[in-house]
Amino acid sequence: MCGITGFVGRGDQGVLDAMTLRLAHRGPDGSGTYADPDRPVFLGHRRLAVIDPGNGHQPLWNEDGAVGVVFNGMIYNHAALRAALQARGHRFRTDHCDTEVLVHGYEEWGRGLLDRLNGMFAFAILDRRRGRMLLARDRFGEKPLFYAHTNGTFAFASELSALLAHPDLADAGLDRTAIRKYLAYGFFPAPHTPYRGVLKLPQGHALDLDLDTGEAALHRYWRFAIEPDAPPPGDPAAWAEQLDELLGRSIAARLDSDRPLGVFLSGGIDSSAILSHVADQRPPDTIDTFSIGFREPSFDESAYARRMAEHVGSRHHTELCGLEDARALVDSLPGIIDEPLGDSSILPTYALCRFARRHVTVALSGDGSDELFAGYDPFKVLTLADHYHRLMPRPVHAAVAAAATRLPPSERNMSFDFKLNRGLRGLGFRPALWNPLWLGAAGPGEIARLLDEPVDVEELYAEAIAAWDSSASTDPVDRTLEFYTNFYLADDILVKSDRASMRNGLEVRAPFLDNDVADFARRLPPGVKLHGGKLYGGTTKWVLRQAVARRLPADLLGRRKKGFGIPLARWLRDIPAASFTPPLLDGTALKTMWTDHHDRRRDHRGALWCALTLRGLASPQAA
Repeated sequence: MCGITGFVGRGDQGVLDAMTLRLAHRGPDGSGTYADPDRPVFLGHRRLAVIDPGNGHQPLWNEDGAVGVVFNGMIYNHAALRAALQARGHRFRTDHCDTEVLVHGYEEWGRGLLDRLNGMFAFAILDRRRGRMLLARDRFGEKPLFYAHTNGTFAFASELSALLAHPDLADAGLDRTAIRKYLAYGFFPAPHTPYRGVLKLPQGHALDLDLDTGEAALHRYWRFAIEPDAPPPGDPAAWAEQLDELLGRSIAARLDSDRPLGVFLSGGIDSSAILSHVADQRPPDTIDTFSIGFREPSFDESAYARRMAEHVGSRHHTELCGLEDARALVDSLPGIIDEPLGDSSILPTYALCRFARRHVTVALSGDGSDELFAGYDPFKVLTLADHYHRLMPRPVHAAVAAAATRLPPSERNMSFDFKLNRGLRGLGFRPALWNPLWLGAAGPGEIARLLDEPVDVEELYAEAIAAWDSSASTDPVDRTLEFYTNFYLADDILVKSDRASMRNGLEVRAPFLDNDVADFARRLPPGVKLHGGKLYGGTTKWVLRQAVARRLPADLLGRRKKGFGIPLARWLRDIPAASFTPPLLDGTALKTMWTDHHDRRRDHRGALWCALTLRGLASPQAA
């Protein structure tokens, strides 16, 4: 697990050193740089040594120095790939370093290497012989990669701050379209970033760069897509058994570490299932588990985590997080997340990673399960939403939605008024817009006021609309799964996990995002993910619950999902209005929203949090 950076074009060793230094938190165990003698090509790397710590220093090269790589991530099938490459005559210099399979795999298969990788990764492979560079990002986007092509220079980095350390990008202006989409989604949908000319390589994509001409070509090698007409053989009982087996294999691969490893434990079925499988392969009393508790009862899950830890017999560690603890982190937000993120659970996630890092270097998490197996509340209301949308006259809907906004705001986690207002906000539009409007930080009306400009809803949510309309499935559950996996997971959940963990020098691995688990999940019929509930409700993640039923205590298996939230609505009332002064946003509109929220007339937590996170942006310029 590491940080990578580099550029082709203008600049020198001093520039490279400055960019690499910005990534020191991602790689506290060492650094390496390379300046090509024949072309203006520079590579930088910071290392968190987890696999083969004594070897694997980067940039890492093949035998003759023609192919080198800087790599961030972990290749879980590296041993099998190494064996296959050795059988083809490749000679390895390291003992068991996963990085080395990338240079030899590229030599053997070229870009076809990407189809063979099972892991999380962002890398840049330099092919000196052919004068090319290949940049790639893993299927789901667990590891980040930003790039820019400007003034004759191509530059890339794991984080925006490192990229902006290049002089050609130091004055990058803010992108008004991207900021508008950030307010709409609560994250920057790839390829957007806050800055003009700076792009995020989308998950499942590769970029080929010609070092001599500067021409770059973007390729998508994989996309999560439901296959409604290709279910696995067998019946639901067989699918549950197969899922448990696939999950066990995935977890076994992710236990590969030469440094101490633990498990994040919330007490939900995802992390509990992971812990149970780990306990199948290691003595339970040698397993460290970690959870964060809250002093606010409606947000606290620590008792459930402790219950599962006692059930398995792991060494459990809990840290309580209160208002003052979280407020102390707010001022550090720009440094923690590097790019704005509208998900306030970054704070407890950061606290959890910081806490776990005192004991371990690697942690397993349940990320991806909710997206693959329909674990979120909106899945439960899709049928009801369809009936409401078709039967409710638009003027009546507008009146109902307006009345709902007058309900007294609650501070409880996922309160009734919060869910009602979010739901009604989406139902005023066509189905393709439901998910982003339910999920988003601010509605179109709020965004128009904050930016003091009209908002084109079709343009604002163009990515979500295109994904909905292009789906091979007509089932709204399947289409919603694709939305959550291709957008929310990639650009929110995994961004949060990466930044919170890497800021603390911790590697986080997600067993549910294994290639085989994901490919199996996307072929399952929607009815075994969201089971029952003809009009409303139903059992979320039903097939996963069946798969792990024997592993979990009954009271944990059946409890409702709480989510890793914080009492944001209340906390924002204690932050002075003067703190909300981000670039681009209309100060008068923002102050009105803060006052309404502070006086409990409206719940503007999403918009206010986004405004708070935008404060750290470097440039006031915009277009």
